[in-house]
Amino acid sequence: MNTSLHTILGIESSCDETAAAIVREDGEILANIVWSQMAQHAPYGGVVPEIASRAHVAMMDKVIAQACEQANMSLQQVGAIAATTGPGLIGGLMVGLMTGKALASVLQKPFVAVNHLEGHALTVRLTNKVEFPYLLLLVSGGHCQVLLTRGVGDYIRFGGTMDDAVGEAFDKTAKLMGLPYPGGPAIEKRAREGDPRRFKLPLSMVGAEHGDFSFSGLKTAVLRLVDSHRPLDEKTTADICASFQYTVGEILADRMMHAFKRCEAMGLKNLPLVVAGGVAANQFLRGRLAQVAKDFGAELVAPPIALCTDNAAMIAWAGMERWRLNGWGQCDVLDTEPRARWPLAA
Repeated sequence: MNTSLHTILGIESSCDETAAAIVREDGEILANIVWSQMAQHAPYGGVVPEIASRAHVAMMDKVIAQACEQANMSLQQVGAIAATTGPGLIGGLMVGLMTGKALASVLQKPFVAVNHLEGHALTVRLTNKVEFPYLLLLVSGGHCQVLLTRGVGDYIRFGGTMDDAVGEAFDKTAKLMGLPYPGGPAIEKRAREGDPRRFKLPLSMVGAEHGDFSFSGLKTAVLRLVDSHRPLDEKTTADICASFQYTVGEILADRMMHAFKRCEAMGLKNLPLVVAGGVAANQFLRGRLAQVAKDFGAELVAPPIALCTDNAAMIAWAGMERWRLNGWGQCDVLDTEPRARWPLAA
């Protein structure tokens, strides 16, 4: 191991994954441990904040110890500590943030408070060495927004969801049909066997002059469709899944075309289109977005699927980027408080 390079411990606990990772400044991931609470939340069809917080308390020390073991390092050898500080479920954030601040204090290491969204935004710089600027579509269970990423901490927001996030819409649609949680993978799997043209669903906001999204109307349309076809057979379920996924793809494609045109109006052409967040794991949606990027002479870039969902490697890397900009010194004070809401840009 090159001990002359800076290393950082990242801690993530914003939702239902308890995670710790150690990353080196050259981008090598020395350890990346993720403990999922999926089984604990599955009976409820979504994340229960109280259950999530208790699980983080139970597992945080363990995942940090596992990360150190995987990296073959002690905590004393880590150069800095980074922890997700927001946005997210406040109880979970408190567990990770307090752990990170305590370690930084005891070990006398620099502390970096990381925006969870920036973790997603900068992952492609860790995995694909993408240079600034680039166009970012951030799609997950709790977030849906389009940003022009100009640098670390430097974002212009083109639009976001006015109601449900994309991942939330997948989860709720899956629940309507009795499919397992999380809904995204379940719908994607069933959609492969379905006819995406059988049911015509509303293309919310398509063609709008602004850059925002809306998915609540689509979700309501699926509810009415499901109710009108009960009891659902396997073929109808697959067709609804395929039609829903196709419609989401068309909405995202239209909104990204709007974003590319806005970039061109700013004199920015052929920018890479980066898609990040848990929904970025959906291969159908990746394919549709890749076509949009190609139409504008651009390339679609997405992190490896394992780094699309919440993880601590992305938090460590975002912390590394900020730590580097700060001259490898102290970044944030130890009385930093968790933030349930923390937009990347206004």
